[in-house]
Amino acid sequence: MKGRNKGALVALSAVVVAVVVGVCAGLFFGHNTELKQSVIKPISAQEQENNEAWKANYPAQYASFEKTIENTENPSHFDSRPYMKLMYKGTGYAAEFNEPRGHAFMLDDIREIDEKRWAPKQAACNTCKSSQIPGLIEKYGDKYYSMDFHKINDQLENTVGCYNCHETDNPSELALRQPPFLEAMKAREIDVQDAGRQEKRTLVCAQCHVTYYFQPETNKVTFPWKEGLTPEEQIKYYDSINFTEWVHPDSGSPLIKPRHMEYEYFKNSTHESAGVSCADCHMPYMKVGNQKISSHNVGSPLDTMDQSCLTCHRESKDWLLGRVKSIQKQTKNMEDRAGAAVTETIKTLAVAKDLPGVDKDKVTRAQRLHREGQYYMDCVMVTNGFGFHNPQQSYADLAKGIDLCQEATKLAQQAILEAGGTLPDLSADAEEAGKNKEDK
Repeated sequence: MKGRNKGALVALSAVVVAVVVGVCAGLFFGHNTELKQSVIKPISAQEQENNEAWKANYPAQYASFEKTIENTENPSHFDSRPYMKLMYKGTGYAAEFNEPRGHAFMLDDIREIDEKRWAPKQAACNTCKSSQIPGLIEKYGDKYYSMDFHKINDQLENTVGCYNCHETDNPSELALRQPPFLEAMKAREIDVQDAGRQEKRTLVCAQCHVTYYFQPETNKVTFPWKEGLTPEEQIKYYDSINFTEWVHPDSGSPLIKPRHMEYEYFKNSTHESAGVSCADCHMPYMKVGNQKISSHNVGSPLDTMDQSCLTCHRESKDWLLGRVKSIQKQTKNMEDRAGAAVTETIKTLAVAKDLPGVDKDKVTRAQRLHREGQYYMDCVMVTNGFGFHNPQQSYADLAKGIDLCQEATKLAQQAILEAGGTLPDLSADAEEAGKNKEDK
């Protein structure tokens, strides 16, 4: 009898152990494996540009994408860089230039901004604002770029979204379909179809987070990458086609305007060399229930440091945050020095260029130095990483811009004195630049 009870007890214990092990295994694997999607439906051609049509396939990713609407702040760049208004004088940027918000606001921001920003280039200014743009460019061809702004904008119902980056027949695969980007890569003899998934996790961002210019006459959006991606190589390209975006009304200098050069500075950076992609930091993998997803709430990695930084770095979060802030503070200090330098250049050339008897050759050379110097420093000022994407290159470009502008100012001063003119009083500008630096 005792033997039977003992056997029953052993059997019962084995059942209990099996149940406990099964429950624990279920909890572990349920919380540590990606949920398998049972059915992934291809997106039809009629629905591909509609962001919500992708929601059924990837509800968790879509829910994170919707959170970009929480990134509501977009203060003016002029609040922290007042010298930009003078730098951009003669362009729409001097009228209004705000820091970017989340992807959810792409259409709102272009519609609400001072129309001086888009009026000269019309429809072309919509190019990176909506998932519908590739289709509209296919529909209208290159005529799209010079069409009336509202003719295109009034057709836009969806902000930048799923179709800009994903294949419709297999949404888990990344797609590259922005025409200006594809044309730029082709001009560089790079076949983007050969790119692996990790590289595409950067290239999908490079479709828009880059610099570009509008071709004269046609307004066609074009990337100045034929000679390379650095400011020096871009200036070489612009010179080769004799391109000037605008002539500064004060200095008379023929200037060019860089846009947000995130991809260009990321190239050859420490993170890029280590095999990190844009998405690894700005769209990190996160746990949502029992799923592991790439967050589509695209934003600053400082908001998601546990997932964006600490998966690779072994330093503490506080140390890493201090390192980032130190880089950004040093970059900002150099930007303020650059702003002071270019302000002196513009105000000195404003006196020199119209002075009777002035050495026109000296003035022209100074204007040329202003063109290059402002481009170098502006390339850094308009990036959203505040120098962090590539600190060494950012510092070097700001230093180069400062040197060129100081040389331009010296040359313009010589021309003024030789013509018997009076140098402008720049002491007030220097004092204001110092206050701005202290405030930051």
